[in-house]
Amino acid sequence: MRSIDSALFDLKQLDLLATGDSVIHRLDARAKVLTTLVFIVTVVSFNRYEFSALFPFFFYPVIIAALANLPLASIARKIMVVIPFAFVVGMLNPLFDRQLFLQLGPFAVTGGWLSCASIIVRALLTVGAAIILVGVTGFQPVCGALERLGMPKTFTVQLLFLYRYIFVLAEEGGRAARARELRACGKKGLGLASFGSMIGHLLIRTWLRAERIHMAMLARGFTGEFHSPRVSRFGLAELCYVAGWSAFFLLLRLENGAQLLGRLVTGLGS
Repeated sequence: MRSIDSALFDLKQLDLLATGDSVIHRLDARAKVLTTLVFIVTVVSFNRYEFSALFPFFFYPVIIAALANLPLASIARKIMVVIPFAFVVGMLNPLFDRQLFLQLGPFAVTGGWLSCASIIVRALLTVGAAIILVGVTGFQPVCGALERLGMPKTFTVQLLFLYRYIFVLAEEGGRAARARELRACGKKGLGLASFGSMIGHLLIRTWLRAERIHMAMLARGFTGEFHSPRVSRFGLAELCYVAGWSAFFLLLRLENGAQLLGRLVTGLGS
C-alpha cells in the first residue's frame, strides 16, 4: 500500500516540478526534447567497452537540474531505480566476454565487466535525462512538442492517455490493497489465493472508471486534442540552447572528455 502511494506521489511530483519558472522551464518544449534526443543518441552511440568517456556527460543532467532548481536528491532516487534492471541486462557479460583489458594486482578487468559497467552508466544517463526533461517541461508539453516535431498525433494522444491512466490504475490499486489489509485483521495477508481475485477486480474497476472518464471527456467536448495552457515559440534562446548543448555532446563524442580533462589538469600541474 505504501509503495503504491509512494510511486503515485513520485509521478505527481514530476508534474509539480514542471510548474516552475526558471530559465529552463521557460524554454520551448521542442528545444528541450531535441536536446534530450541528441544527448541520448550520443550516449548510446559509444562502443560497448567505453566507460570513462561517459562520465563527462553527467554535466548535462546536473547543470540542467541545478538551473531548474530541481531537488537533486529526489531526482537521484528516481534514477537509482533503474540500476537493478540495467545490472540484470549486463550481468552475464563477464561470463561470456573474458578479453583482458587491465590487470590490477590479483584482479583482472575483462571486457565483460567494462561492458556491464557501461550499460549501467548509460542507463543512468539516459533515464536521468528523460526524468529531468519531464521535470522541467511536464509530460503533456513533451507530447505536444513531439507532435509539433512530426510525430503522428495518434501516437502522442496514446502516450498522454497511458500516462493519465497510470494514476487511475495506481489509485484503484491503492484502494484494493487497503481493502485487502483491512480484511486481513492484523495478519500479514490473506494468502496467495486472494491475489487472483484482487487483480481481476482491479482490472474490472479500472476499466469501468476509465470508461466513465472517457464519457466525461466527451461530454466536455473532447475531440482528440490536448490543449496546453502555455504557448511558446522557438526563438533565438532555444536555438542557442540546442546548438550549444549539441556541440558540447559532439565534442565529448569525438574526444574522450575524461582523458582531455586529465591532460588539462596534469598540464596545469606541471
